[in-house]
Amino acid sequence: MTSFLALGECMVEIAPAEGGLSRVGFAGDTFNTAWYARQLLPEEWTVSYGSCIGSDAISDEMASYMQSHGVDTSTLRRFSDRTVGLYMISLQDGERSFSYWRGQSAAKAMAEDPDWLRGITQGRDVIHFSGITLAILPPEQRQTFCDILAEARAAGAQVAFDTNLRPKLWGSEDAMRAGLTLGASVADVVLPSFDEETALFGDATPEDTIKRYREGGARLIAVKDGGGPLTVWTEDSGVTTHQPQKVSPVDTTAAGDSFAAGLLASLATGHSLDQSADRAMRLAAEVIQARGALVPEIFAEGGFK
Repeated sequence: MTSFLALGECMVEIAPAEGGLSRVGFAGDTFNTAWYARQLLPEEWTVSYGSCIGSDAISDEMASYMQSHGVDTSTLRRFSDRTVGLYMISLQDGERSFSYWRGQSAAKAMAEDPDWLRGITQGRDVIHFSGITLAILPPEQRQTFCDILAEARAAGAQVAFDTNLRPKLWGSEDAMRAGLTLGASVADVVLPSFDEETALFGDATPEDTIKRYREGGARLIAVKDGGGPLTVWTEDSGVTTHQPQKVSPVDTTAAGDSFAAGLLASLATGHSLDQSADRAMRLAAEVIQARGALVPEIFAEGGFK
């Protein structure tokens, strides 16, 4: 049995729909990655989502939704006095902005019980988390969270970290820099976005980004640049550049999340680095040409190849 675990926060999503209406669903950066990984990985793989949710009706609906899409929920922890967060997407020219309501989000308690977290991370082949995963944790629990991932990595898991910046979730830029550096230090795979790295760290080139995360111990770094070239570094191949296809985005929600799934799932199933980068970029290009974070139509009628 092979196992993919994503850690983070799934939320109620209110997204624009046709005719000025809105639709309600469930999404969140690392859950989106788990959802896409489930579509891409063979059936013998278990894809699990590790988080904390409430015991109320909407939390039940969320768990049922995950299960109905093949995502294992045995790694969810329940709270009777908390619930799940909610966010609303606003779109302008294909670019999205978010409004959040997460004051009572149970996911903030992911590192509250180290034994529980250690238990769900043991024996995994791939573990994925993000900058948002770290940002929602109480600052004093981020080190505990990362220490447990370091243990899983030492035991053989491949740990992947999507930096995914949300400045409003961090107390300060210094805290955000420290948090991203900490997260990357326990990861084999780091997936930054160049515009965010430039804004936060002052990087002039993708190679600057690669140098910093390489020095932190990463073994594969894929620097995304929106519709621009993807710059990848590995210990074996050095730096390579990959050109994405040109598309007109409808909604860029989950572009990076689906990219992460495409890359990690492809590498895990024996594709070469070049093949994996190509599949990841093609999947992200498909996703941003539709509305919403999760696009099942991509996998209909023969599926994504």
